[in-house]
Amino acid sequence: MSDEKLSEIWYTRCPVPTPVGLAAQLGYLEETFAAEGIALRSIIDSPDPAIRQSHFNHTLNWSFRHGGNVPPIRARSEGRKTRLVGITWTDEFQAVITLPQTGIRSVSDLKGRRFGIARRPEGIVDFHRATALKGLVSALSLEGLSHRDVEIVDVAVRDSVLDKFGDASLFGLRRRPPHGEEIAALIRGETDAIFVKGTPGIAVANLIGAVLVADFGFHSDPNIRVNSGSPRLLTVDELLAEKRPDLVARLIEAIFRASEWAKAHPDDTRRFVAREAGATEEQVLVANGPDLHHHLGLSLEPGLIAAVGTYKDFLLEWGFLAGDFDIGEWVDPRPLEAATRRAAA
Repeated sequence: MSDEKLSEIWYTRCPVPTPVGLAAQLGYLEETFAAEGIALRSIIDSPDPAIRQSHFNHTLNWSFRHGGNVPPIRARSEGRKTRLVGITWTDEFQAVITLPQTGIRSVSDLKGRRFGIARRPEGIVDFHRATALKGLVSALSLEGLSHRDVEIVDVAVRDSVLDKFGDASLFGLRRRPPHGEEIAALIRGETDAIFVKGTPGIAVANLIGAVLVADFGFHSDPNIRVNSGSPRLLTVDELLAEKRPDLVARLIEAIFRASEWAKAHPDDTRRFVAREAGATEEQVLVANGPDLHHHLGLSLEPGLIAAVGTYKDFLLEWGFLAGDFDIGEWVDPRPLEAATRRAAA
């Protein structure tokens, strides 16, 4: 243990199924750090936009993050000094949808048609666009097609995901769900099909009476399923990893505890995830499957690390990264190993 004195640690999580989100709702995170005399501060809930931006670019010292993999991969490619200390793989609904009037009923029908993908302003990495592009590539590969077989249509989005925090236009909610602009373009007839995922994807597809063209979120080939949310990454800044590895191990122990709780409480887990995602329990059941409570663990298994590398290569190929880097050098297994030893003891 280090003698480094800390009064607070910053953390952030995406509004999706993660064991960190579960540990936060159960009070395990606060309890863990309070025992060390450390206050836990939420990055994404901060009124300061400079602090909130760390959710996407991982700039804050003494911080950890669990969620979608595009922002931490991008931050690492920019030279941000972080460590990958755990990986969670929770499958979720991923689909290409259309409207009945397009006549599209299968992936092969997409050939020569317009595929709408949102493009957001510069600033933070456009992870929504990266997600949709990988969804398109995965869907087309099911029929031996490539992105060159469709016309990719940019759907302009004016506001960054940070711009509307607390804005009255959100009608009292904390955030606006994704896919809104793509759905509008689809309804206006400017595009023929779009990609959706997760509980928001289930909700909007149901709302507009969409036709399901391809559904591959639970495909048997993990390379088809790999995307921004599969897998999700637990990352910490280098200062925390090097100066207080004991705290990182304690964090992982709290996550282990939440994971075990989930396995014993499937219905409550679905309810907690619904609260986290701003969704209904029914949407969570459909979007994440009936075995969600068994898929909120944390690991650094070689297959999971390889999956991160697969998506990193995709992001590099499509121009989302500042440069290449070695995934193996990013991984720091020490906290997970320490937490595992303590759990075994």
